Amino acid sequence: MKTRCNLLLNAAFGALISAPALAGVSAEEAEQLKTTLTPLGAERAGNREGTIPAWTGGYTTPFPGDQPGRQRGDPFAAEKPLLSITAQNMDQYAAKLTDGVQAMLKKYPDTYRLEVYPTHRTAAAPQWVYDNTFKNATRGSLQGDKAENVYGGVPFPVPKSGIEVLWNHVLRWRGESYKVDTDQYQITATGKNVLISDAVAIFNYPYYFKDSSLEAFSKTQDYYKSRVSTAGPPLRAGEVIVGIGNLDGAKDQSWVYLAGQRRVRKLPNACCDTPSPFSGGLMTFDESDVWWGRLDRFDWTLVGKQEKYIPYNGNKYWKAGKSDEMLGEHHLKPEYVRWELHRVWVVEANLRQGQRHAAVKSRYYCDEDSWNCVLADRWDANGQLWKTLWAIPMLIPDLPGVVSLPFGFNDLVSGTFYMNGVVNRKQFHYDIMPRYRDTEFSPDAIAGEGIR
Repeated sequence: MKTRCNLLLNAAFGALISAPALAGVSAEEAEQLKTTLTPLGAERAGNREGTIPAWTGGYTTPFPGDQPGRQRGDPFAAEKPLLSITAQNMDQYAAKLTDGVQAMLKKYPDTYRLEVYPTHRTAAAPQWVYDNTFKNATRGSLQGDKAENVYGGVPFPVPKSGIEVLWNHVLRWRGESYKVDTDQYQITATGKNVLISDAVAIFNYPYYFKDSSLEAFSKTQDYYKSRVSTAGPPLRAGEVIVGIGNLDGAKDQSWVYLAGQRRVRKLPNACCDTPSPFSGGLMTFDESDVWWGRLDRFDWTLVGKQEKYIPYNGNKYWKAGKSDEMLGEHHLKPEYVRWELHRVWVVEANLRQGQRHAAVKSRYYCDEDSWNCVLADRWDANGQLWKTLWAIPMLIPDLPGVVSLPFGFNDLVSGTFYMNGVVNRKQFHYDIMPRYRDTEFSPDAIAGEGIR
Protein backbone atom coordinates (compact mmCIF):
# COMPACT_ATOMS: atom_id res chain seq x y z
CA MET A 1 0.00 0.00 0.00
CA LYS A 2 2.83 2.33 0.94
CA THR A 3 4.57 1.64 -2.37
CA ARG A 4 1.36 2.38 -4.27
CA CYS A 5 0.93 5.71 -2.42
CA ASN A 6 4.52 6.64 -3.19
CA LEU A 7 3.98 5.87 -6.87
CA LEU A 8 0.85 8.01 -6.94
CA LEU A 9 2.63 10.89 -5.21
CA ASN A 10 5.59 10.64 -7.57
CA ALA A 11 3.27 10.61 -10.58
CA ALA A 12 1.40 13.64 -9.30
CA PHE A 13 4.64 15.49 -8.62
CA GLY A 14 5.97 14.62 -12.07
CA ALA A 15 2.80 15.94 -13.70
CA LEU A 16 3.06 19.10 -11.63
CA ILE A 17 6.63 19.95 -12.61
CA SER A 18 6.05 19.09 -16.28
CA ALA A 19 3.03 21.38 -16.62
CA PRO A 20 3.56 24.90 -17.93
CA ALA A 21 4.29 27.27 -15.09
CA LEU A 22 2.32 30.05 -16.77
CA ALA A 23 -0.14 29.84 -19.66
CA GLY A 24 -1.46 32.43 -22.11
CA VAL A 25 -4.03 35.04 -21.15
CA SER A 26 -7.76 34.69 -21.71
CA ALA A 27 -9.43 35.63 -24.98
CA GLU A 28 -10.99 38.61 -23.22
CA GLU A 29 -7.59 39.91 -22.11
CA ALA A 30 -6.16 39.34 -25.59
CA GLU A 31 -8.91 41.54 -27.06
CA GLN A 32 -7.30 44.49 -25.27
CA LEU A 33 -4.64 44.39 -28.01
CA LYS A 34 -7.33 45.76 -30.32
CA THR A 35 -8.73 48.36 -27.93
CA THR A 36 -6.89 49.79 -24.91
CA LEU A 37 -3.49 48.25 -25.74
CA THR A 38 -1.34 48.66 -28.84
CA PRO A 39 -0.95 45.59 -31.09
CA LEU A 40 2.36 44.85 -29.30
CA GLY A 41 0.94 45.27 -25.77
CA ALA A 42 1.66 48.85 -24.64
CA GLU A 43 -0.95 51.22 -23.25
CA ARG A 44 -2.46 53.19 -26.12
CA ALA A 45 -3.33 56.17 -23.94
CA GLY A 46 -0.85 58.78 -22.88
CA ASN A 47 -0.22 59.68 -19.27
CA ARG A 48 -2.35 62.00 -17.17
CA GLU A 49 0.12 64.89 -17.34
CA GLY A 50 0.32 64.77 -21.13
CA THR A 51 4.10 64.31 -21.05
CA ILE A 52 3.70 60.88 -22.68
CA PRO A 53 1.38 61.06 -25.70
CA ALA A 54 -1.03 58.41 -26.94
CA TRP A 55 0.23 55.83 -29.42
CA THR A 56 -1.31 56.51 -32.83
CA GLY A 57 0.32 53.86 -34.99
CA GLY A 58 4.02 54.57 -34.70
CA TYR A 59 6.30 56.10 -37.31
CA THR A 60 6.40 54.31 -40.66
CA THR A 61 6.96 57.11 -43.18
CA PRO A 62 10.39 57.76 -44.72
CA PHE A 63 11.67 61.25 -43.99
CA PRO A 64 14.00 63.68 -45.76
CA GLY A 65 17.63 62.64 -45.60
CA ASP A 66 16.76 59.01 -44.96
CA GLN A 67 19.03 56.50 -46.67
CA PRO A 68 17.72 53.03 -45.80
CA GLY A 69 20.56 50.73 -44.85
CA ARG A 70 22.99 53.61 -44.74
CA GLN A 71 22.79 56.80 -42.71
CA ARG A 72 19.16 57.44 -41.86
CA GLY A 73 17.84 60.89 -41.15
CA ASP A 74 16.33 62.31 -37.98
CA PRO A 75 12.68 63.44 -38.21
CA PHE A 76 13.04 65.33 -34.93
CA ALA A 77 16.29 67.14 -35.74
CA ALA A 78 14.69 70.58 -35.36
CA GLU A 79 13.48 69.94 -31.81
CA LYS A 80 15.16 71.54 -28.82
CA PRO A 81 15.57 69.92 -25.38
CA LEU A 82 12.78 70.52 -22.89
CA LEU A 83 15.21 70.34 -19.99
CA SER A 84 18.71 69.30 -19.02
CA ILE A 85 19.25 67.05 -16.00
CA THR A 86 22.59 67.44 -14.28
CA ALA A 87 24.19 66.51 -10.98
CA GLN A 88 23.02 69.87 -9.65
CA ASN A 89 19.28 69.43 -10.32
CA MET A 90 18.96 65.62 -10.41
CA ASP A 91 17.17 65.39 -7.05
CA GLN A 92 13.98 66.92 -8.43
CA TYR A 93 13.87 64.27 -11.18
CA ALA A 94 15.14 61.32 -9.11
CA ALA A 95 11.86 59.35 -9.30
CA LYS A 96 12.24 59.17 -13.08
CA LEU A 97 15.94 58.26 -13.09
CA THR A 98 17.40 54.77 -12.73
CA ASP A 99 20.00 54.04 -10.06
CA GLY A 100 22.67 53.74 -12.75
CA VAL A 101 21.85 57.10 -14.34
CA GLN A 102 21.95 58.77 -10.93
CA ALA A 103 25.30 57.13 -10.23
CA MET A 104 26.68 58.43 -13.55
CA LEU A 105 25.52 61.96 -12.76
CA LYS A 106 27.28 61.81 -9.40
CA LYS A 107 30.45 60.18 -10.73
CA TYR A 108 30.89 62.61 -13.65
CA PRO A 109 29.14 65.80 -12.46
CA ASP A 110 31.04 68.11 -14.83
CA THR A 111 30.41 66.22 -18.08
CA TYR A 112 27.46 63.83 -17.80
CA ARG A 113 23.93 65.15 -18.32
CA LEU A 114 20.59 64.15 -19.83
CA GLU A 115 19.20 66.27 -22.65
CA VAL A 116 15.46 65.52 -22.44
CA TYR A 117 13.33 66.00 -25.55
CA PRO A 118 9.58 65.67 -26.28
CA THR A 119 8.37 62.07 -26.21
CA HIS A 120 7.44 60.41 -29.51
CA ARG A 121 5.93 56.93 -29.53
CA THR A 122 7.37 55.79 -32.83
CA ALA A 123 7.45 52.00 -32.35
CA ALA A 124 5.69 49.99 -35.05
CA ALA A 125 5.81 46.64 -36.82
CA PRO A 126 4.24 45.04 -39.92
CA GLN A 127 0.64 43.86 -39.68
CA TRP A 128 1.65 40.20 -39.83
CA VAL A 129 3.74 40.73 -36.66
CA TYR A 130 0.69 42.27 -34.98
CA ASP A 131 -1.42 39.28 -36.08
CA ASN A 132 1.08 36.77 -34.65
CA THR A 133 1.34 38.76 -31.42
CA PHE A 134 -2.43 38.48 -30.99
CA LYS A 135 -2.19 34.70 -31.48
CA ASN A 136 0.71 34.42 -29.04
CA ALA A 137 -1.30 36.16 -26.32
CA THR A 138 -3.55 33.13 -25.81
CA ARG A 139 -1.38 30.26 -27.05
CA GLY A 140 1.97 31.24 -25.54
CA SER A 141 3.11 29.57 -22.32
CA LEU A 142 6.11 29.07 -20.09
CA GLN A 143 7.54 25.61 -19.52
CA GLY A 144 9.79 26.36 -16.58
CA ASP A 145 11.98 29.19 -17.91
CA LYS A 146 11.34 28.40 -21.58
CA ALA A 147 8.86 30.14 -23.88
CA GLU A 148 6.60 27.70 -25.74
CA ASN A 149 4.00 27.88 -28.53
CA VAL A 150 5.05 31.35 -29.69
CA TYR A 151 6.16 32.56 -33.10
CA GLY A 152 6.45 35.62 -35.28
CA GLY A 153 5.42 38.29 -32.76
CA VAL A 154 5.81 39.46 -29.18
CA PRO A 155 5.45 36.23 -27.17
CA PHE A 156 3.69 37.64 -24.07
CA PRO A 157 2.08 40.98 -24.99
CA VAL A 158 0.07 41.01 -21.75
CA PRO A 159 2.87 39.95 -19.36
CA LYS A 160 2.10 38.55 -15.93
CA SER A 161 5.67 37.90 -14.76
CA GLY A 162 9.17 39.31 -14.99
CA ILE A 163 10.48 36.45 -17.10
CA GLU A 164 7.74 37.07 -19.67
CA VAL A 165 8.91 40.67 -20.03
CA LEU A 166 12.48 39.46 -20.60
CA TRP A 167 11.26 36.99 -23.22
CA ASN A 168 9.49 39.89 -24.94
CA HIS A 169 12.85 41.66 -25.10
CA VAL A 170 14.71 38.58 -26.35
CA LEU A 171 12.08 37.94 -29.05
CA ARG A 172 11.30 41.56 -29.92
CA TRP A 173 10.80 42.67 -33.54
CA ARG A 174 14.05 43.62 -35.29
CA GLY A 175 13.39 42.33 -38.80
CA GLU A 176 13.90 38.99 -40.53
CA SER A 177 17.50 39.48 -41.71
CA TYR A 178 19.90 42.40 -41.58
CA LYS A 179 23.55 43.45 -41.68
CA VAL A 180 25.49 45.87 -39.49
CA ASP A 181 28.95 47.23 -40.23
CA THR A 182 30.27 48.32 -36.86
CA ASP A 183 33.14 49.30 -34.61
CA GLN A 184 33.52 48.52 -30.92
CA TYR A 185 35.45 50.67 -28.49
CA GLN A 186 36.77 50.49 -24.99
CA ILE A 187 37.38 53.80 -23.25
CA THR A 188 39.83 53.29 -20.43
CA ALA A 189 39.54 54.84 -16.99
CA THR A 190 42.06 57.46 -18.13
CA GLY A 191 39.85 58.41 -21.10
CA LYS A 192 41.79 56.72 -23.89
CA ASN A 193 39.79 55.31 -26.84
CA VAL A 194 40.83 51.78 -27.85
CA LEU A 195 39.39 50.16 -30.99
CA ILE A 196 38.37 46.64 -29.97
CA SER A 197 36.82 45.48 -33.21
CA ASP A 198 36.08 46.57 -36.77
CA ALA A 199 33.57 44.01 -37.97
CA VAL A 200 30.62 43.11 -40.17
CA ALA A 201 27.74 41.26 -38.51
CA ILE A 202 24.93 39.45 -40.33
CA PHE A 203 21.75 38.18 -38.69
CA ASN A 204 18.85 35.84 -39.41
CA TYR A 205 15.82 35.66 -37.12
CA PRO A 206 14.00 32.40 -37.99
CA TYR A 207 11.46 33.31 -35.32
CA TYR A 208 10.36 36.14 -37.62
CA PHE A 209 10.45 34.44 -41.01
CA LYS A 210 7.25 35.77 -42.56
CA ASP A 211 6.63 32.78 -44.82
CA SER A 212 7.14 30.19 -42.06
CA SER A 213 4.84 29.00 -39.28
CA LEU A 214 4.73 28.00 -35.64
CA GLU A 215 4.84 24.35 -36.66
CA ALA A 216 7.93 24.79 -38.83
CA PHE A 217 9.72 26.94 -36.24
CA SER A 218 8.98 24.42 -33.48
CA LYS A 219 11.10 21.77 -35.21
CA THR A 220 14.32 23.50 -34.14
CA GLN A 221 13.28 26.54 -32.04
CA ASP A 222 16.44 28.34 -33.16
CA TYR A 223 15.20 31.93 -32.97
CA TYR A 224 18.43 33.79 -33.77
CA LYS A 225 21.54 33.28 -35.90
CA SER A 226 24.50 35.63 -36.21
CA ARG A 227 27.94 35.73 -37.78
CA VAL A 228 30.51 38.40 -36.95
CA SER A 229 33.57 38.75 -39.19
CA THR A 230 36.40 40.88 -37.82
CA ALA A 231 38.63 42.97 -40.10
CA GLY A 232 40.65 44.79 -37.44
CA PRO A 233 42.54 45.77 -35.45
CA PRO A 234 45.45 43.64 -36.79
CA LEU A 235 45.60 41.48 -33.67
CA ARG A 236 42.03 40.24 -34.33
CA ALA A 237 41.86 40.45 -38.12
CA GLY A 238 40.35 37.29 -39.61
CA GLU A 239 38.50 36.23 -36.47
CA VAL A 240 34.93 35.01 -37.05
CA ILE A 241 32.28 34.04 -34.52
CA VAL A 242 28.90 32.38 -35.12
CA GLY A 243 26.10 32.26 -32.56
CA ILE A 244 22.77 30.42 -32.58
CA GLY A 245 20.14 31.15 -29.95
CA ASN A 246 17.50 28.56 -29.05
CA LEU A 247 14.36 28.88 -26.92
CA ASP A 248 15.98 26.19 -24.79
CA GLY A 249 19.04 28.07 -23.57
CA ALA A 250 20.91 24.81 -23.00
CA LYS A 251 20.90 24.38 -26.81
CA ASP A 252 22.52 27.73 -27.60
CA GLN A 253 25.64 27.24 -29.70
CA SER A 254 28.66 29.35 -30.64
CA TRP A 255 31.82 28.73 -32.64
CA VAL A 256 34.84 30.94 -33.13
CA TYR A 257 37.51 30.88 -35.83
CA LEU A 258 40.84 31.89 -34.30
CA ALA A 259 42.99 33.28 -37.07
CA GLY A 260 46.24 32.74 -35.19
CA GLN A 261 45.49 29.02 -34.78
CA ARG A 262 43.60 28.64 -38.08
CA ARG A 263 41.11 26.49 -36.21
CA VAL A 264 37.38 26.59 -35.47
CA ARG A 265 36.57 26.05 -31.81
CA LYS A 266 33.15 25.42 -30.32
CA LEU A 267 32.70 27.58 -27.26
CA PRO A 268 31.88 25.33 -24.30
CA ASN A 269 29.89 27.88 -22.27
CA ALA A 270 28.46 30.56 -24.56
CA CYS A 271 26.24 32.13 -21.95
CA CYS A 272 25.79 34.11 -18.86
CA ASP A 273 28.79 35.83 -17.27
CA THR A 274 31.34 34.19 -19.58
CA PRO A 275 33.31 36.92 -21.42
CA SER A 276 32.26 37.06 -25.06
CA PRO A 277 34.91 36.88 -27.82
CA PHE A 278 32.53 39.07 -29.84
CA SER A 279 33.47 42.01 -27.57
CA GLY A 280 37.09 41.03 -27.13
CA GLY A 281 36.19 39.64 -23.71
CA LEU A 282 35.05 43.00 -22.32
CA MET A 283 31.33 42.24 -22.20
CA THR A 284 29.74 39.03 -20.96
CA PHE A 285 27.41 37.07 -23.20
CA ASP A 286 24.30 38.09 -21.27
CA GLU A 287 25.16 41.82 -21.40
CA SER A 288 24.89 42.02 -25.18
CA ASP A 289 21.94 44.23 -26.21
CA VAL A 290 21.49 44.90 -22.45
CA TRP A 291 20.33 41.28 -22.15
CA TRP A 292 20.83 38.22 -24.33
CA GLY A 293 20.63 34.48 -23.75
CA ARG A 294 19.35 31.95 -21.27
CA LEU A 295 17.21 33.00 -18.34
CA ASP A 296 17.61 30.11 -15.92
CA ARG A 297 20.27 31.53 -13.59
CA PHE A 298 18.00 34.15 -12.04
CA ASP A 299 14.64 34.54 -10.39
CA TRP A 300 12.78 37.31 -12.21
CA THR A 301 10.47 39.62 -10.28
CA LEU A 302 8.06 41.95 -12.05
CA VAL A 303 8.33 45.22 -10.13
CA GLY A 304 5.74 46.92 -12.33
CA LYS A 305 5.48 49.72 -14.86
CA GLN A 306 7.08 53.10 -14.22
CA GLU A 307 7.80 56.34 -16.05
CA LYS A 308 11.53 56.82 -16.64
CA TYR A 309 13.81 58.98 -18.74
CA ILE A 310 15.45 56.65 -21.24
CA PRO A 311 17.44 57.03 -24.49
CA TYR A 312 14.96 56.95 -27.39
CA ASN A 313 14.58 57.92 -31.07
CA GLY A 314 18.34 58.33 -31.07
CA ASN A 315 18.87 59.08 -34.76
CA LYS A 316 20.80 62.22 -33.84
CA TYR A 317 23.60 59.81 -32.89
CA TRP A 318 24.17 59.28 -36.62
CA LYS A 319 24.95 62.99 -36.98
CA ALA A 320 28.51 62.39 -35.83
CA GLY A 321 30.73 62.20 -38.87
CA LYS A 322 33.30 59.81 -37.45
CA SER A 323 33.36 57.08 -34.84
CA ASP A 324 35.22 58.80 -32.06
CA GLU A 325 33.38 62.11 -32.40
CA MET A 326 30.61 61.10 -29.98
CA LEU A 327 32.91 59.33 -27.51
CA GLY A 328 33.73 61.36 -24.43
CA GLU A 329 36.44 60.50 -21.95
CA HIS A 330 34.10 58.52 -19.71
CA HIS A 331 30.76 58.29 -21.54
CA LEU A 332 28.95 59.25 -24.72
CA LYS A 333 28.92 62.99 -25.27
CA PRO A 334 25.51 64.25 -24.05
CA GLU A 335 24.81 66.21 -27.24
CA TYR A 336 24.57 62.94 -29.20
CA VAL A 337 22.07 61.18 -26.90
CA ARG A 338 18.36 61.99 -26.99
CA TRP A 339 16.43 61.17 -23.79
CA GLU A 340 12.64 60.96 -23.59
CA LEU A 341 10.08 60.09 -20.92
CA HIS A 342 8.55 56.64 -21.52
CA ARG A 343 6.72 53.97 -19.60
CA VAL A 344 8.93 50.98 -18.93
CA TRP A 345 8.43 47.58 -17.38
CA VAL A 346 10.80 47.19 -14.45
CA VAL A 347 12.10 43.67 -13.78
CA GLU A 348 14.51 42.64 -11.04
CA ALA A 349 16.77 39.60 -11.38
CA ASN A 350 18.20 37.88 -8.30
CA LEU A 351 20.63 35.01 -8.49
CA ARG A 352 18.78 31.72 -8.18
CA GLN A 353 19.71 29.39 -5.37
CA GLY A 354 22.42 26.96 -6.46
CA GLN A 355 23.53 29.12 -9.40
CA ARG A 356 26.62 31.29 -9.81
CA HIS A 357 27.09 34.62 -11.56
CA ALA A 358 29.35 37.63 -11.08
CA ALA A 359 26.27 39.89 -10.83
CA VAL A 360 24.04 38.63 -8.03
CA LYS A 361 21.34 41.21 -8.69
CA SER A 362 20.24 43.22 -11.74
CA ARG A 363 17.36 45.51 -12.65
CA TYR A 364 16.05 45.96 -16.20
CA TYR A 365 14.00 48.79 -17.72
CA CYS A 366 12.13 47.65 -20.82
CA ASP A 367 10.24 50.01 -23.14
CA GLU A 368 6.53 49.15 -23.26
CA ASP A 369 6.21 50.07 -26.96
CA SER A 370 9.14 48.24 -28.58
CA TRP A 371 10.09 45.80 -25.76
CA ASN A 372 13.70 46.94 -25.99
CA CYS A 373 15.28 46.71 -22.54
CA VAL A 374 17.02 50.06 -22.81
CA LEU A 375 18.68 50.45 -19.39
CA ALA A 376 19.89 48.02 -16.74
CA ASP A 377 21.93 48.07 -13.55
CA ARG A 378 24.01 45.25 -12.05
CA TRP A 379 25.22 44.75 -8.49
CA ASP A 380 28.20 42.62 -7.47
CA ALA A 381 28.46 40.08 -4.65
CA ASN A 382 29.31 42.86 -2.18
CA GLY A 383 26.04 44.65 -2.90
CA GLN A 384 27.86 47.43 -4.75
CA LEU A 385 26.30 49.00 -7.86
CA TRP A 386 28.80 47.73 -10.39
CA LYS A 387 27.70 48.35 -13.97
CA THR A 388 25.05 50.37 -15.72
CA LEU A 389 24.10 49.02 -19.15
CA TRP A 390 22.39 51.02 -21.87
CA ALA A 391 21.20 50.91 -25.46
CA ILE A 392 20.09 53.65 -27.84
CA PRO A 393 16.87 52.80 -29.71
CA MET A 394 16.96 54.08 -33.29
CA LEU A 395 13.95 54.85 -35.47
CA ILE A 396 13.98 52.80 -38.70
CA PRO A 397 10.76 53.59 -40.60
CA ASP A 398 11.60 51.36 -43.57
CA LEU A 399 11.56 48.29 -41.28
CA PRO A 400 9.31 49.66 -39.65
CA GLY A 401 10.48 49.55 -36.07
CA VAL A 402 12.52 50.98 -33.22
CA VAL A 403 15.67 48.91 -32.71
CA SER A 404 18.60 49.23 -30.33
CA LEU A 405 21.73 49.60 -32.42
CA PRO A 406 24.44 51.12 -30.21
CA PHE A 407 24.74 49.47 -26.80
CA GLY A 408 27.31 49.21 -24.06
CA PHE A 409 28.03 49.74 -20.38
CA ASN A 410 29.81 51.92 -17.89
CA ASP A 411 31.76 50.15 -15.15
CA LEU A 412 31.08 52.33 -12.12
CA VAL A 413 33.85 50.68 -10.12
CA SER A 414 36.78 50.70 -12.56
CA GLY A 415 35.68 53.74 -14.56
CA THR A 416 35.95 51.97 -17.93
CA PHE A 417 33.37 52.37 -20.68
CA TYR A 418 32.50 49.98 -23.54
CA MET A 419 30.43 50.65 -26.64
CA ASN A 420 29.25 48.44 -29.50
CA GLY A 421 27.41 49.57 -32.62
CA VAL A 422 29.58 52.54 -33.57
CA VAL A 423 28.61 52.80 -37.23
CA ASN A 424 29.27 56.44 -38.09
CA ARG A 425 32.29 55.97 -40.34
CA LYS A 426 30.73 52.94 -42.03
CA GLN A 427 28.97 52.72 -45.37
CA PHE A 428 26.24 50.41 -44.04
CA HIS A 429 24.48 50.88 -40.70
CA TYR A 430 21.37 48.73 -40.23
CA ASP A 431 20.86 47.24 -43.66
CA ILE A 432 17.69 45.16 -44.13
CA MET A 433 18.71 42.17 -46.22
CA PRO A 434 17.22 39.21 -48.08
CA ARG A 435 17.29 36.08 -45.96
CA TYR A 436 20.75 34.54 -45.55
CA ARG A 437 21.27 30.84 -46.20
CA ASP A 438 21.51 28.63 -43.12
CA THR A 439 24.93 27.50 -44.30
CA GLU A 440 26.23 31.03 -43.59
CA PHE A 441 25.89 30.25 -39.87
CA SER A 442 27.90 27.03 -39.63
CA PRO A 443 31.39 26.03 -38.51
CA ASP A 444 32.28 25.12 -42.10
CA ALA A 445 31.32 28.59 -43.31
CA ILE A 446 33.55 30.40 -40.85
CA ALA A 447 36.44 28.01 -41.49
CA GLY A 448 36.24 28.96 -45.17
CA GLU A 449 35.92 32.68 -44.53
CA GLY A 450 38.38 33.19 -41.70
CA ILE A 451 41.66 33.30 -43.61
CA ARG A 452 44.38 35.55 -42.29
